Amino acid sequence: MEKIYEFNHYTFFTEMSELAVRNQSYDLSLGLPDFEIDPKLRYYLKESADVITHSYESLAGSSLLLDNIIKFNANRKNSLHVKKEEINIVPCSTFALYTSLKSILNQGDEVIVIQPSYYTYAPSIVLNGGIPVYYNLDDDFTINMEKLASHISSKTKAIIINSPQNPTGKILLKEAWDQIYNLIKNREIYIISEEIYDIYCYDGIEHYSPFHHPELKKRTFCIFSFGKMFHATGWKVSYLLASEDLLKKFRCYQQYISFSTNSPAQYAVAKYLEIFDPEENRNMMERKRDIFNEMIQYTPLQVEEKSAGSFFQVVNFRNISKTMTDVEFSKWLTVEKKVSCLPLSAFYNSKKNSDYIRFSFAKKDELIIQALEHLKKNL
Repeated sequence: MEKIYEFNHYTFFTEMSELAVRNQSYDLSLGLPDFEIDPKLRYYLKESADVITHSYESLAGSSLLLDNIIKFNANRKNSLHVKKEEINIVPCSTFALYTSLKSILNQGDEVIVIQPSYYTYAPSIVLNGGIPVYYNLDDDFTINMEKLASHISSKTKAIIINSPQNPTGKILLKEAWDQIYNLIKNREIYIISEEIYDIYCYDGIEHYSPFHHPELKKRTFCIFSFGKMFHATGWKVSYLLASEDLLKKFRCYQQYISFSTNSPAQYAVAKYLEIFDPEENRNMMERKRDIFNEMIQYTPLQVEEKSAGSFFQVVNFRNISKTMTDVEFSKWLTVEKKVSCLPLSAFYNSKKNSDYIRFSFAKKDELIIQALEHLKKNL
């Protein structure tokens, strides 16, 4: 049988992480926070053992959690007003992405993937019978709307967008979403909007969701992650915003894939949302970004643009090597210089090389400082 798609990105991400462990390198490769969660969140998880029934939650999710998601979004500086009927609790953002695609795709439909992008997008499209169509961002990693429009065809059914974006840290503002709406308003095209770094927008920028847009919200699946929000990635609790009509389609498939999400974790997240201040986590992560960027100036590595959001910083390495591919450089830096990163080409389907590597600053301050001090002395 002909192989139509090779799922190899996860193997590479795992390989780089294992390479860091084997070589006892400072690991700044993956967006896995290595610092503790708030003890209050831990307390509420313990409390859940005594106060909930431990049965399945409903398809939509815990009523308490749904209510507190409504309050949380209304209290954003850029308020987002949602109804209970527009929210669904899901086990994780990957599940939400996969099931959103399943609820809209027919065999042979095309889905535009904006690259660089996270490695789960294309496999989720292919597994649902769709065809990925790749649009590569310009050198400054901004969306050129004319080029994006040129990738839209009569077969286009959806566009996957991630903001704040992994790996580039770029953020889409209201004007960009208005332009995207103008591209698709006369077509049956949906938006899958992954917004899992929504609270991590820096330098005074406020997150803008397509769910803020009165027309885009009718055709958009917006995906959020409590794992990222609370830097508790192992909890695997996320939520989806979509119109009532789209959620009905989503739930038709959800009930057969994973009926509901971990009940004790839903209770703990709901209680924690009542006291959670997103500014504290945003300020903490912005400080880590600033520590990273201040210290990397003392190395030959070059930051062309400071990350505007997310957990990641893209860095140009060509001052050190003009000949190595980004994969070769990433492995060399991990093995020989003892600091782990990821090559930007890992976030493309077919691109084998770039001038860039990606670091994660979602780490303890001391790890960031030790890693950058080490590079300062050894590069």
